[in-house]
Amino acid sequence: MRFMMLMIPLGYDSAPPDVQLDPERVAAMMRYNEALKDAGVLITLDGLHPPSMGARVSFATGVPIVTDGPFAEAKEVLGGYWMIEVASRAEAIAWAKKCPASPNEIIEIRQVQEMSDFPPDLQQAAAGFDNLKR
Repeated sequence: MRFMMLMIPLGYDSAPPDVQLDPERVAAMMRYNEALKDAGVLITLDGLHPPSMGARVSFATGVPIVTDGPFAEAKEVLGGYWMIEVASRAEAIAWAKKCPASPNEIIEIRQVQEMSDFPPDLQQAAAGFDNLKR
């Protein structure tokens, strides 16, 4: 089963574009990342720049509207993610619990949808989906 672990650093919604990271925290996170890799569960991972460098495209009016960050209504934003492959939700949670996160960080765990999760008519509608992946 594939799971995405989403890092939600509270307060990151208002971080400036040149936010400074703590080298000790980065080193601790790298040790965690290496543990995921060494265990053979890590598929990919990345950190994300703060919302102040992002943009949102909304479709509420039926016409795409672009809003540059930061976003006034944001309360929780993503700071990064890990994609892991493990045997169960419980194992994904166990890995998240090992993360050297600070008190202002939350990890949300979401299982990735597999084609086999869907009924045949939806699988047919999504035919070719796997060919889109890198």
